Amino acid sequence: MPKVVMTHAVVDTERWLKGKAERAAALSAFATNVTDYAAADGSNNIAVTADIQDVATAQAALASPSPETAALMESHGVLPPITTYIER
Repeated sequence: MPKVVMTHAVVDTERWLKGKAERAAALSAFATNVTDYAAADGSNNIAVTADIQDVATAQAALASPSPETAALMESHGVLPPITTYIER
């Protein structure tokens, strides 16, 4: 099961961190072991790692988020672009 790393900026790191459970639930269709990381330098850059069960489903969901996922991202203060790295 490959690991994926997603990085992006957020409006407010504390606001984003409060959405951890919602984020894990949204990714649960294709991912497990979702872990959040905040930048050590105090900036609003973050990272999320997860173990991916279905890479194709994950790529499709990240490339074109559903309206519900897009609304969740907005409520968490996600700022595009999202850069995704897949373990090979």
